[in-house]
Amino acid sequence: MTTEERAQTAAGYKLRGEYNCCQAVLKVYEDELRAAGMSMDALLQLGAGFAGGMGCMEATCGSLIGAAMVAGIKSGGRRTPTLSKQLLAAFAQKSGATLCKELKGRDTGVVLCPCDRCVYNAVTALETVLETARAQEAALLAAVPAAERACSVQ
Repeated sequence: MTTEERAQTAAGYKLRGEYNCCQAVLKVYEDELRAAGMSMDALLQLGAGFAGGMGCMEATCGSLIGAAMVAGIKSGGRRTPTLSKQLLAAFAQKSGATLCKELKGRDTGVVLCPCDRCVYNAVTALETVLETARAQEAALLAAVPAAERACSVQ
């Protein structure tokens, strides 16, 4: 599935009310999460608490939390805090904020980004961050001489 297909599918899950924002992001990565040994039922249960963002619109958008969960699984837990920080910045740039109450305009009456678009943005931001991380890792590996890499494996 392409990034665009994933993002559109996740946004559709949310728009149709099939899943909350966090769950929609988790669900669209079901193929990869199952391959990593994760139970989709357990992940959906974990994501259930992030409907309306963390703390009922008080804190972080649920789609961003779901994307950070996926980043952790896809990266094997390596560099997840750094990936999460990059994800936060990329999401904020696309959506205008990271807190659910700000995105939904709870205090201002001005909606910055509707939920389905937040879900879409979380998926596209996640893919951008992961692709950048993969490219950086590949560049680092390429910079290490082959003989040195062979010695470090043994």
